[in-house]
Amino acid sequence: MIERIPDDTDLPELTLRGMLLGAVLTVIFTAANIYLGLKVGLTFASSIPAAVISMAVLRHCRGANVLENNMVQTQASAAGTLSAIIFILPGLLMIGHWQGFPFWLTAVVCGVGGLLGVVYTIPLRRVMVVNSPLPYPEGVAAAEILRVGELAREKDNKKAIAQGQAQAREIAFGGMLAAVVTLCSSGFRFLAESFTAWIPLGAATVRLSVGFSLALVGAGYLIGLAAGLAILLGLVVAWGVIVPWLTMQATPAADQTLAAQAMSLWHQQVRFFGAGTIGVAALWTLATLAKPMWDGIRTALEAVHLGNEAAPRTERDLSPRAILAVGLASLLVLLLAFHRFLTAADSGLGLFAYAVLVLACVLFAALFGFLIAAAAGYMAGLVGSSSSPISGIGILAVILISLMLLAFGGAVPQLTGANEGKLAVALALFTTSVVVAIAAISNDNLQDLKTGYLVGATPWRQQVALMIGCVVGALVIPPVLELLYQAYGFAGALPRPNMDPAQALSAPQATLMTAIAMGIFHATLEWKMILGGVALGAVLIALDRLLRRSGSGSLPVLAVGLGIYLPPTIGMTLVVGALLGHAVERALARRPAAERAEPRRRGVLLASGFIVGESLMGIVLAALIAGTGKEAPLALVGEGFEPVAQWLGLAVLVAVCLLFYRRVALR
Repeated sequence: MIERIPDDTDLPELTLRGMLLGAVLTVIFTAANIYLGLKVGLTFASSIPAAVISMAVLRHCRGANVLENNMVQTQASAAGTLSAIIFILPGLLMIGHWQGFPFWLTAVVCGVGGLLGVVYTIPLRRVMVVNSPLPYPEGVAAAEILRVGELAREKDNKKAIAQGQAQAREIAFGGMLAAVVTLCSSGFRFLAESFTAWIPLGAATVRLSVGFSLALVGAGYLIGLAAGLAILLGLVVAWGVIVPWLTMQATPAADQTLAAQAMSLWHQQVRFFGAGTIGVAALWTLATLAKPMWDGIRTALEAVHLGNEAAPRTERDLSPRAILAVGLASLLVLLLAFHRFLTAADSGLGLFAYAVLVLACVLFAALFGFLIAAAAGYMAGLVGSSSSPISGIGILAVILISLMLLAFGGAVPQLTGANEGKLAVALALFTTSVVVAIAAISNDNLQDLKTGYLVGATPWRQQVALMIGCVVGALVIPPVLELLYQAYGFAGALPRPNMDPAQALSAPQATLMTAIAMGIFHATLEWKMILGGVALGAVLIALDRLLRRSGSGSLPVLAVGLGIYLPPTIGMTLVVGALLGHAVERALARRPAAERAEPRRRGVLLASGFIVGESLMGIVLAALIAGTGKEAPLALVGEGFEPVAQWLGLAVLVAVCLLFYRRVALR
């Protein structure tokens, strides 16, 4: 049981040195998350590595304590999570509405969305954190790590000191290993980034792929076996059933190979099937949250009536006046942001239509964002921040706001009729970006508040730290996005005509949400595929409920949808990581119960190191590309080395997995 700092003990929490350290970690983890999200469509929760780094730095400072370390990880993890904005914002470049990322407009969207996410989760803290059976896996793990550091500091416990040093070594080892592998693949090009084999079956074809990203192996390790097998099911549905069936029905172009045809069908149709599955799963999650959400609001109102000051230190949230002030100020800034967005577009809208559009979009973002905050927080408590499908929430939001704007466009032809409706698509994407920011921060904040609750933090101070993290993260995101755009470009949006599209960052969620918005306004959306995905999702939800009631396990439906719409080189690597985690757990199950906790923690830290190391090396390589103007400034081999690089990459992946297993399960 993790001991808490008592209510009558008031230690320094929000300190200047802590906020400065949190700001430095914000830059690191935000940049890493942006790169990883744009490349493979996934982000990671940074609370655990941030807690370890904070303890390693602050233990040399006089008066450092567990609550100060908790504030550092709270600020850094909130800012890193805000990078989920990349799931939607690059779409504005893909449709040609933006030619880059305007600093202040991008920062305002991120910051205001983050602040609203904090405000919306405050009424949910008691019911979802204090009085909830939700496991909050990353929040509990971060609290355990903070407690180990506190034992080492307070009691000069040699065992605790050694344990803390071992934890730091695991993250450092994993980070260095992943950075070296990434340098050899994306930098030197000695190693390929994936392996793909096409198996022809008459007029159809089946694709077998696996990526060599250690960050994805680490992410797969963290999501667990159930989610990994669900992703595998999605891959089988997409590439073993739907794609072969569609290739049998279609006629390839004269110069198109069967493999190219299969990829085209997956891009243009099958991804929407996955979007439908993700959408219905997210809606089901929202429906199951109606009662907890109402309980949270009611509890918060009761606390306001009784008076916040009368509550113990560990139960004091921000005052209602402060919450109202931050909320209203955020909405006012959001109104100005939408005003700037529309005026910069030179839309030609009349004054009345212009005002109604701005108000409608702001109200949609604020009200739908509030509902989403509860859903995102619940999912974080259930499966952890790293595994929560923020992109599924974004898909729901972009469909709803697009349909709303489409209805509005009947009275305002300039919105949907001019320039193929590009203004309407841009406005839908911009509005969705606010919702995604709210969802991402809500997803992370309750996880952080769980950590704070376990170690005895003061909630209102932690909520202030969350807001600071949102503001600092909002200032970091625009320049990092601009750097990556200029260095790599995005799928369908290259800053220079001579760039290699194969090296562009895929930004899979942004590509998908942009395609959905354009499909709604151009009446070309693959509704049959979306509805097919909805039907599959409904069946899987029923199956999941049966499995849970019988105690036979679970089937995460959102993960199945992700397996369908993510590239197989991403999905299969996540499965590899999940299977690696299962193998480790089976080996640890043979040990006495008291000897399992430390190896499990070591595995989590090593996996986190994989994610951080690869992501940061990606940022370094991006800076080199942007600075030199070359697509592969460090490449030591040419394209002819690719077949050898694939086998070398596969060998390295196998070797790293064996090393991971030995280091965690056999040590």
